[in-house]
Amino acid sequence: MEPVFASGMAAKLRSQWDRSEGLGQNDRALKFLGQDFESLRSRCLQSRSLFVDDTFPPQSSSLGFNELGPRSSKTQGIRWMRPTEICSNPQFIIDGATRTDVCQGALGDCWLLAAIASLTLNDNVLHRVVPHGQGFSSQYAGIFHFQFWQFGEWVDVVVDDRLPVKDGKLVFLHSAEGGEFWSALLEKAYAKLNGCYEALSGGSTSEGFEDFTGGVTEMYELRKAPADLFSIISRAIERGSLLGCSIDITSRFDMEAVTFKKLVKGHAYSITAAEELMYRGTKTKLVRIRNPWGEVEWTGPWSDNSREWSSIDPSVRSRLYNRSEDGEFWMSFADFIREFSRLEICNLTADALQTTQVKKWSSSLYSGEWRRGSTAGGCRNYPATFWINPQFKIALQHPDTEGGSGCSFLVALMQKDRRRQRKEGKDMETIGFAYVGKAGVHLKRDFFLAHASSARSELFINLREVSSRFCLPAGEYIIVPSTFEPQKEADFVLRVFSERPANSEELDDKVTVDIPDELDESQIDDGFKNLFRQLAGPDMEISTKELETILNRVISKHKDLKTDGFSKEACRSMVNLMDTVFRKFDVDKSGTMSSYEMRMALESAGFKLNNHLFQLIILRYAKPDLNVDFDSFVTCLVRLETMFKTFKTIDVDADGIISLNFDQWISLTMFA
Repeated sequence: MEPVFASGMAAKLRSQWDRSEGLGQNDRALKFLGQDFESLRSRCLQSRSLFVDDTFPPQSSSLGFNELGPRSSKTQGIRWMRPTEICSNPQFIIDGATRTDVCQGALGDCWLLAAIASLTLNDNVLHRVVPHGQGFSSQYAGIFHFQFWQFGEWVDVVVDDRLPVKDGKLVFLHSAEGGEFWSALLEKAYAKLNGCYEALSGGSTSEGFEDFTGGVTEMYELRKAPADLFSIISRAIERGSLLGCSIDITSRFDMEAVTFKKLVKGHAYSITAAEELMYRGTKTKLVRIRNPWGEVEWTGPWSDNSREWSSIDPSVRSRLYNRSEDGEFWMSFADFIREFSRLEICNLTADALQTTQVKKWSSSLYSGEWRRGSTAGGCRNYPATFWINPQFKIALQHPDTEGGSGCSFLVALMQKDRRRQRKEGKDMETIGFAYVGKAGVHLKRDFFLAHASSARSELFINLREVSSRFCLPAGEYIIVPSTFEPQKEADFVLRVFSERPANSEELDDKVTVDIPDELDESQIDDGFKNLFRQLAGPDMEISTKELETILNRVISKHKDLKTDGFSKEACRSMVNLMDTVFRKFDVDKSGTMSSYEMRMALESAGFKLNNHLFQLIILRYAKPDLNVDFDSFVTCLVRLETMFKTFKTIDVDADGIISLNFDQWISLTMFA
């Protein structure tokens, strides 16, 4: 397995209260940064002032951090101006939102512009992202808002209308109509959501598609396109789906290189129509494509000035033919397959693409995280740690293929907030997922060593999302999402879509403990017993300090166990045979245990913990290199046993619930 590399926010999980109130759903967007558009606009109208957005100020920090940073020549001379200062009669939208309203500026976000251009083809979707009731008329207060889907939630983003301008022209996205500003303000809101304008540089059109729709994207490599791809494209366009395409580059020198027939490599285009017509007695398939630059068009067959147009029915020609240099052009479907590399389709209503019958997907969404030392296990190339990744079960019960037993489903794995974290030097991790045919419990290392994957994502790639469609026999499967390498941290969203209803759930160990009530004295080391008797005296009682002395003297004789010595906390209870457990799981005999060895050791000692609790334990007891030494291991076991037994004592009715006042709580947490 090899990784593939591609060229270049909502808040954290909302509270349970938000969920119960339905916030973040399609009709009740969350207020990004707590800003409410209606109340802010009303306040400005009452005070007769224009809105000033202090959360995204007209400063270099809003432009970028590197190429658009404060020392970049590209940002010199930029002013922030309101549309009313740029032209005499600014308009929000002129004669409806159209594809020509989306022209690229000095930012490498053609992927986003291709998605916005496709957005204009579907009014319902457009006005979900660009709400009605905005403009420069009587309700104008210098404030606008837009709504985006982010990792399972819809968020409402407010901006003021101060836009970056240089030499009298908008620096970034702009409309061919000089006085139209909806698209430039939309780009600003999306830049705010992601931290700055530069964070939008480089990406996949599917990312924009999904953030405008909440839909699910499928990707097709055109060199191995399915036989019915033209039908898939046509039906997707009929349903208002968003479609993007691009040409791969072979080196960085190819980026935005223009081919002999005027196609741009490494550049995102949108597909806006598909037609089948008669040409010289033969049915010919055509697709219409748009370059978001608003110029530079294909010059091959069926281009604006080609002779093919003179050989078709005049009524068809008048309906389709357009000679203007607007970035939009027709080409034959055969040339499209040959010239372009990749097609992305975002299904707005998650309709099945494999049949002509419109269906709804059965879907589910899970939020998860990869954390160093606890849940970041890497891909199957790393068998020692792969099993610690989060695991999800999907039960496929209803075959949907004609006359067969296959169940169709789509899995989409998306990493969260990575654009926003670019300022911190972070970028997309390389992600993917694998399946195994096993159900029931959180699977451990030995299972994965003995069982191959039933299926996996086609690629591990450093895009925001990896998605794949599968058709597997009915049964139960475990999906294991992961980064390519272990110990890479990220938050993620896993979405599962199936043709027929399917049950899915996150798998995790149920927190249990199985430890003996009393120690077996016959197994305690004789030297330990003798030392204890010497210090304890006739009453066989010792202080914490004396116990610390005993344990540190004993452990000093075991040179194979690395330790900084026992603290007073570690000496509050006697621990029997923990050195035996430690050595068993210290596989490489290094004197320390890795974090994943620690989890197996704890389970062997009788403690079965879920992912969340284990993350807390690693944060508390592991060294910076994620290894655990012997005294930390014993301290952890002592604390676990004490907490389990204390809870059991307080939980007199054994219902798994206890009630504590503050004094009891602080006593338990500080001194247990």
